[in-house]
Amino acid sequence: MAVRPILKMGDPRLLVPAEPVTAFDTPELHALIADMFDTMQAAGGVGLAAPQIGVGLQLVIMGFERSERYPDAAPVPQTILLNPVVTPLTDEMEDGWEGCLSVPGMRGLVPRYTRVRYTGFTPRGEPVDRAVGGFHARVVQHECDHLQGVLYPMRIRDMTRFGFTEVLFPQLGRP
Repeated sequence: MAVRPILKMGDPRLLVPAEPVTAFDTPELHALIADMFDTMQAAGGVGLAAPQIGVGLQLVIMGFERSERYPDAAPVPQTILLNPVVTPLTDEMEDGWEGCLSVPGMRGLVPRYTRVRYTGFTPRGEPVDRAVGGFHARVVQHECDHLQGVLYPMRIRDMTRFGFTEVLFPQLGRP
């Protein structure tokens, strides 16, 4: 389909809560999802929320087998999730380094729940209900934050743990 421009932090559209998807299994929805996967893959991301490409709908995609951006991360299954609800399954939180396609070249240490349940719908309107942990839990929380107008730097507790990827992680070789 098409690679779309990714909005960057500072664009006010990233701060607007997204609207629920009400029309499932439409050609327009399937085209949007295809564009999102093309955009995410072209940018080397592990997830993408519709608001990041200027579409104010509650739609996130995620998934990868191996990631250059997160070389030590376990694979996350390819997932398309509409109208998600994320529920912590524990009070335990863990700090982890995150980046974002809307905050290019930067990383920050972000606290996230270690285990979550997420529910929502597939593009065809079928229910999704998963309990996940580890990096998968981090990715879904990060992407669903976008649907509430929250970017990961807003969750950083210690701004001394926020900086340019090439400085913090020179071994990655790129931002």
